[in-house]
Amino acid sequence: MKGYTGVLSDGRAIHYVDKKRWWWMLSVAYPLQPLITIGLHASTGVEAWFFLPFFMNFVLAPIADWLIGVDRNNPPEEVVMQLDRDLYYRRLTYAVVPLHITSLILSIGYATTQALSWWAFLLLAIFAGMTAGLAINTGHELGHKNSKLEKQLAKIVLAVAAYGHFTIEHNRGHHKYVSTFKDPASSRMGESIYKFAVREIPGAFAGGWAIEKERLTSRGMSIWHPGNSILQSYALTALVSLVFLLTLGWKVIPFLLVHNLAAYWQLTSANYIEHYGLLRKMGEDGKLERCEPHHSWNSNHIFSNLVLFHLERHSDHHTHPLRHYQSLRHFENLPQLPNGYFGMYVLAYLPWLWFRVMDKRLMELPHVDGDLDNVNIDAAAHPSIFLKWGRDKMSEPTYTKLPGI
Repeated sequence: MKGYTGVLSDGRAIHYVDKKRWWWMLSVAYPLQPLITIGLHASTGVEAWFFLPFFMNFVLAPIADWLIGVDRNNPPEEVVMQLDRDLYYRRLTYAVVPLHITSLILSIGYATTQALSWWAFLLLAIFAGMTAGLAINTGHELGHKNSKLEKQLAKIVLAVAAYGHFTIEHNRGHHKYVSTFKDPASSRMGESIYKFAVREIPGAFAGGWAIEKERLTSRGMSIWHPGNSILQSYALTALVSLVFLLTLGWKVIPFLLVHNLAAYWQLTSANYIEHYGLLRKMGEDGKLERCEPHHSWNSNHIFSNLVLFHLERHSDHHTHPLRHYQSLRHFENLPQLPNGYFGMYVLAYLPWLWFRVMDKRLMELPHVDGDLDNVNIDAAAHPSIFLKWGRDKMSEPTYTKLPGI
């Protein structure tokens, strides 16, 4: 197995081997899940197989994370540059792009040409959309890189989910205002995922559009200029959708509507759990404190990290956004999720259970120390939260206030 050699500060040589090197191919294969159910249905005619991927993701995946456990192993800083430059890891992110497209083509083709009941059609559209949510995750990894190839691939793969504004808003909006009251993609204590979705989905679109408009205007260009990165991705979405409609008929319309909404929901689910209640404060100089690892919830659960390009080591990602997925590190004393993302999604979909588990975990964090002044709180939920968690010294709600808010 390939290794990487570096030199410690005391002159000793160090050798590192990524034991998960070949396992990262799971992130490439995972988007092909809809094809499993399509194959099973085609061979048996039993529509109940369309429930299988939901069982796999929301029952088996959380159990796998619990049984396999966590990996706190880190690549030594002395070899990170070598690890980042290894083209093998980049090629995996390149290879998965056409597989996302293939998954969509075969799913929509099967749904619109086979005699499926309405509920089987719906289940296939939903799960194909959830798989397109993984395309957004691929676009996330590619969109953070500086090469023209990776940025173009990000636009292409985001077109699968009709979410072309993601890279602009995520890189220049979310990463700037993460864990503040201004960020639509940072959930607040006491805010359910359903309330969060109503704020986050339109907020991300408006934010991305505003950022791109500002960029183009500063260069003397119209928002409708061909150089608009968002429009480039959406144009590809529109073109592909039109081709589907002309070749497969009217059933394409409900399929894509459900598919795209499911993809948005998948991203919203990830965003909800990644920064819940965490707060970056404003310093005495009027500037936000620097984003640190403790401003994101982290998870080292092995299985779900291997199928999500290490997305769950979110703390190091926000501290070093350009770092490649294979080089992301674990830190001690971080906000840690009790399961991988798939298990946390299930928890989030049951708000009463989510609040019961996560609010206590949030308040016990060392940097929160039971003080609501250190928490990003939903304004509407503040009275009930204050009654349960408030301290006598805290007399009124406090939020991160930014200019224009």
